[in-house]
Amino acid sequence: MAIHTATAPPTTHARVTLAAVASAALVAASISVLTLTSATPARAAGLSPFDIVGRGATVPFVEQEAENAAHNGAKIGPTRYYGQLPAEASGREAVTLDAVGEYVEFTLTKPADAVTFRYSIPDNPAGTGRDASIDLRINGNLVKAVPVTSKYGWYYGGYPFNNNPGDTNPHHFYDEARTMFGATYPAGTKVRLQVGSTAQSPTFTIDLADFELVGAPIAKPANVIDVVTDFGADPTGATDSTARFQAAVDAGAAQGRTVWVPAGSYTLWDHVVVDRVTLRGAGPWYSVLGGRHPTQRNRAAGIYGRYVPGGGYTGGVRPHEANGPSRNVTVRDLAVIGDIQERIDDDQVNAFGGAMTDSVIDNVWMQHTKVGAWMDGPMDNFTIRNSRILDQTADGVNFHTGVTNSTVTNTFVRNTGDDALAMWAQDVPNVNNSFTHNTIGVTLLANHLVSYGGRDIRITDNVTADSVTNGGGIHVANRYPGVQGATSVLGNWTIARNTLIRNGNSDYNWNFGVGAIWFSALNQDFQNPTVTITDTDILDSSYAALHWIEGRTNGIVLNNVTIAGAGTYALQVQAASQVSFTNVRASGIAQAKPIHNCVGSGFQITQGTGNSGWYTATPDCGPWPAPNWGGGPTSPPPTSTPSQPPTTPPATTPPPTTPPGGNLAQGRAITATSTSQGYVATNANDGNAATYWESTNGSFPQSLTVDLGASVNTNRVVVKLPPGWETRTQTFAVQGSTDGSSYATAVGAAGYTFNPASGNAVSIALPGQNRRFLRLAFTGNTGWPAGQASEFEVYGSGTTPTTPPTSTPPPTSTPPPTSTPPPANGNLAAGRPVTVTSVADVYGGGNTVDGNPNTYWESANNAFPHSITVDLGTARSVSRVVLKLPPAAAWQTRTQTLSVLGSTDGSSYATVKASTGLTFNPATGNTATVTFPATTQRHLRLTFTGNTGWPAAQLAEYEVYAS
Repeated sequence: MAIHTATAPPTTHARVTLAAVASAALVAASISVLTLTSATPARAAGLSPFDIVGRGATVPFVEQEAENAAHNGAKIGPTRYYGQLPAEASGREAVTLDAVGEYVEFTLTKPADAVTFRYSIPDNPAGTGRDASIDLRINGNLVKAVPVTSKYGWYYGGYPFNNNPGDTNPHHFYDEARTMFGATYPAGTKVRLQVGSTAQSPTFTIDLADFELVGAPIAKPANVIDVVTDFGADPTGATDSTARFQAAVDAGAAQGRTVWVPAGSYTLWDHVVVDRVTLRGAGPWYSVLGGRHPTQRNRAAGIYGRYVPGGGYTGGVRPHEANGPSRNVTVRDLAVIGDIQERIDDDQVNAFGGAMTDSVIDNVWMQHTKVGAWMDGPMDNFTIRNSRILDQTADGVNFHTGVTNSTVTNTFVRNTGDDALAMWAQDVPNVNNSFTHNTIGVTLLANHLVSYGGRDIRITDNVTADSVTNGGGIHVANRYPGVQGATSVLGNWTIARNTLIRNGNSDYNWNFGVGAIWFSALNQDFQNPTVTITDTDILDSSYAALHWIEGRTNGIVLNNVTIAGAGTYALQVQAASQVSFTNVRASGIAQAKPIHNCVGSGFQITQGTGNSGWYTATPDCGPWPAPNWGGGPTSPPPTSTPSQPPTTPPATTPPPTTPPGGNLAQGRAITATSTSQGYVATNANDGNAATYWESTNGSFPQSLTVDLGASVNTNRVVVKLPPGWETRTQTFAVQGSTDGSSYATAVGAAGYTFNPASGNAVSIALPGQNRRFLRLAFTGNTGWPAGQASEFEVYGSGTTPTTPPTSTPPPTSTPPPTSTPPPANGNLAAGRPVTVTSVADVYGGGNTVDGNPNTYWESANNAFPHSITVDLGTARSVSRVVLKLPPAAAWQTRTQTLSVLGSTDGSSYATVKASTGLTFNPATGNTATVTFPATTQRHLRLTFTGNTGWPAAQLAEYEVYAS
């Protein structure tokens, strides 16, 4: 999606032509690529995306760059010119080996039993690719020869490209190979990739290596349908297993049972269509789906939902693919590694496709398909998380046509042939989608993160590095067919806490640079959205840091943005806009005048406080200068404290729950008795409910222990599972210790139900006393044969009382009651049970009675009416409720329409206060009070029918008073 054909400025700067590069690249009998030395001053490429703390994906591997490792090859780069081999390398540098015995040697920094390495070998003259191998040596000993190939790389010509080496424009040079060592090696081990022969390939270029500890395969759970033993699928891959997989998932849907994919490499010549079923493997290193039809080359391995009639997919639909969307699908712990060697956009040869509502893809490895997941809506509530998307012919992910309330989170993406993560609202609006906590490296064409149209989009907490051509890091645009009117850029967009490294590049159609963050209104001028970019670092941009082109945009607000290094300008202005700048700081801008602006006063700037380094009253307007790279930082800037929370925080990254004392466990040392795959203990206190710990399967008891660092008063724990998981009951006890050796039971073993309708969270009160160590001791789980927790939160006073009271006594003039009801005029709802009709992601109803106005409940979006009901425990006289939203100014003024109903038995409800509009204004504390004649009720319900600020019911605190 990077065909840029808009008219260029009157003059452009001449550079080395792609044709010259391509013709010079034809060497002897093989195709290789010229590694020209650029005119740019040579310096180290700089930051890795994994240098950035607190942003991006949490990955199970440790990455090492080849140019920083020991080697006796030739370092190539840095350069960023499209068509040059180092320009596509991570960090724009790599190491080329061209003789027997040459090597790159990495030193393990953590124990590992597997490696994925990124490499390039030359194409063959026919363009069909060459196969070779490179030796893997550990501590000097040969372990194995690892196969490598060029057949998944090397494309030529114009979009959408071909496999003809006689054409111009060679690109997409690199691929990735993975292998296990056969044993676990400790930190300090030397792992070498060494040339054993040049007979198959004259050169081997090594970019990087990712080392990880994979561990044993996941054990087969009980009561599952086994695709091998029950349906005869072939784990050797010698025969096509498509029909057997399809029969297994159909049976799983009919019987309500998980379908199990044992370790093996399975050949699929066609899609497996899933609906209302869980498909789970033994881990992405063990359960691998691949293959392609030998004659019908538009059929290949993939897992697809049913297509929606009249939806985003307009090709032919077979009966078993029709009548979508599919619903309640979970696919996890496996890999789809395809065999796609060309780009034909009409072919449905993606790892995932079709439409899936209320569905999750979790811990899936996607490689060598056309697109990792091209999802054709309309569809709703779809999540990709904890996954890897590598070496795609086209996009990594595309949410296409009417995709709503969906997300990609905690996912690693690299080497996509088009947009890495994209949303395209063609003809039907995309609404309330998010890309959060992802790490994206080397996008070969177009953008790292983009939404073509869409309403209320969130792009937060991502790290992107190394865009190569025809795009940038983050793109907000009314571009491509079907993006106008109701599908255009509308509503409130939150772009926050992202780090962009070496983003932006030259566009070979336009012949000028594209900015790291850029805006386009090609199809239609912006219709007054609010696009807020906050707490963002734009580092070492290849051309401009910020860029406007093609039509008039408006509503763009930048606050607390760092621009550190830009190859040309801080601002590249080629279209009219209205933009507000506050605390935008720029340094290392290559041009003396930091703005290029040929539209004059059509670009309207509103300056707040704290700006520096990017403004000039006399901008350039002339020929485009050659880029001057190397002005960016070599160490990461500190990630700043957010200038303000977003209007609606990202669904996968809720604001921290901070009752008095805060979550004492977050970020503390945490250990577990065992770990399954990459689901490590630290996922359980990282503040991200989408990541989780899982114990070894089929081996209870298991435990999870957090060290609070000191003995402090604790009185409550909250345990969460990822928000999209199906209902399950886990049995566990809570234990405490002051010394980490002797543990006492705080709460005995009990079954706790985790239900996505109530946020998949349980809150457990503890006797208030001093503890340093808190432990969850698991003995059962009805949903999976392992202990599981995405967040283990601990609360208390956070201080060490001199004499910890066993309870809080009432005033001395009042005899202590046998139980402690709320005071007559106090908040009768505090800490009481609440129920809600629905929950958006992790924003559960319990947040409304926790005493913390920064946490909140949010209902499902676009589905009024919704209600929240509090049980006061006994019938009480009530005459007032106080309702609050988070007090931060970012929660803009809104009016919610609601009524108050009461009941004495929880069954029959009568109206206490008729429906009315309540205005929540941050200037007055975002609080609204509803009074009514005194009435005796045990259950008090709020029924919401509207909200002018967000299409859902929202409430941070629900307080009930007698008077």
